[in-house]
Amino acid sequence: MNGTFGRSLREELATRDIMPFIGVYDVFSASIAAKYFDGIFISGFSFAASYYGLPDIGFIAWSDVVAFVHRVRTVLPNHHLLVDIDDGYCDVEVACHVVSLLESAGASGVIIEDQKRPRRCGHFNGKLLLDLEEFLEKLRRVIATRKDLIVVARTDATDVEERIRRVKAFAATGADVVLADGVENLSVIRRIKQEVDRPIMFNQIAGGKSPVCSLGELRDAGVSLVNYSTPCLFAAQAALENAMKSLKKHDGQLLNEGTEFVGVPACTAVLNQNLERRDSRA
Repeated sequence: MNGTFGRSLREELATRDIMPFIGVYDVFSASIAAKYFDGIFISGFSFAASYYGLPDIGFIAWSDVVAFVHRVRTVLPNHHLLVDIDDGYCDVEVACHVVSLLESAGASGVIIEDQKRPRRCGHFNGKLLLDLEEFLEKLRRVIATRKDLIVVARTDATDVEERIRRVKAFAATGADVVLADGVENLSVIRRIKQEVDRPIMFNQIAGGKSPVCSLGELRDAGVSLVNYSTPCLFAAQAALENAMKSLKKHDGQLLNEGTEFVGVPACTAVLNQNLERRDSRA
């Protein structure tokens, strides 16, 4: 199926009014998310936390992301995989190389942003932007490199008019989808919808700058794709905290205290399903 994942996502977007992508932090969380959603988001925030135990401020190595996508694609042969590649890992040549490798690994699309180093999560303060023409050159090269993989161009501008200026330039350059991150209300999305003839993505992250919205509200505002960056990571953090507190409280006994109990059979069922999906590709 290599070479068809981007095309498959394009076809899906043409038939659906809005499509969610669930942010995952490892292959196991991707396996759980895949039971409920067909769009998987390889989240930079979540991957930095899981793989390095560090905040999302530029530590991620592109080779680690490519390897991660390989592992996810192996057990999820039919899901749509959208990959956060930050700023393309600084250099234009590196960005193009990574996009080529990710497409070969089975990515359906990538998100590339206009930040410069030191970078920050899109919902943090203190972000620095590349000069627009410098980013557009990188975007042009990435678009020329990909075959059918979808390219989402993201701006981290905070001024509304600058957001509009940049997403219009992204669309004119050939980006398939535009994303203004950290928007404070849906009026910004409505403005972008009026100005840009491209699908719009919205980043929904718990505790971030953007409002919590239903898919219906986002669809009505003009959003076509939603990436939920951190639900798996944050849910895992809460569950781990509860489990450790319970283990300590009950003298080392594993007790179920108000959460769904998972033991060897339930966990193994997920892993066996992955094995079956992997083997079905042969």
